Amino acid sequence: MTAAPAQPQPANAPSLRTVMVSGASRGIGRAIAERLLADGHRVSAGVRDPNALAAAADTTVLRSQAPDRLLIQPYEASAADGDRRGPRAWVEATTARWGGVDAVVHCAGVFSRVGLRFADGEEEEINRVLAVNLMGPWRLSRAVWPQLVASGDGRVLSLVSMSGKRVKGRLAAYSASKFALLALCQAMRNEGWDDGIRVTAICPSWVNTDMAAAVTAMPHDAMTQPDDLATSVSHLLSLPAAAVPFEFNVNCQLEA
Repeated sequence: MTAAPAQPQPANAPSLRTVMVSGASRGIGRAIAERLLADGHRVSAGVRDPNALAAAADTTVLRSQAPDRLLIQPYEASAADGDRRGPRAWVEATTARWGGVDAVVHCAGVFSRVGLRFADGEEEEINRVLAVNLMGPWRLSRAVWPQLVASGDGRVLSLVSMSGKRVKGRLAAYSASKFALLALCQAMRNEGWDDGIRVTAICPSWVNTDMAAAVTAMPHDAMTQPDDLATSVSHLLSLPAAAVPFEFNVNCQLEA
């Protein structure tokens, strides 16, 4: 008995992609990884501690997905190219598993309250924030770029934050890193346009994650939720190249 021929997908059906998601162990990154797996994509999840993620009791959804569509890879956003936990090793492992990469979602990031007049000893924290929030996406994008070009329809999505568009209060280190990341996104957009690569800078304000745990000015249930951003990323990846926005602003409160 011969198998029935595969039914063609509708012309507007979203294509399934191989997607690298950094910071996938918790918060926004994990919500995105879970949603993309549910959508049918292949997900390479970059996490600082794969063993801890595999053992965590609250990662049932992530661990229950089809194992042939999930790769959990050690990744440290501040690691250099040649490090075994760096971007090159992660790209190589993903390519070895599935033959290429179609999209990368930069979610790994750190928060800092260091201000303009930083105290003695705080410069090290400033360097760390820049290493993770700016150089992490820069190095990873550089490492995966040939795969995105080969895809012909590559996508780069970066969790930038509204702090990359305006500065509230005295958060100098964090805001500077995010302003720089937005500039990097613009440069990547220019670099990749003719090769079919589309770049989106996702700029939410407060999101209900561990980073916002100490915020008391707004109820946490009034903030944007990680699953909301995961839904947005799912939609952005489904859009044709001619309809991909560069900036995607997400506001849970009125912005001037």
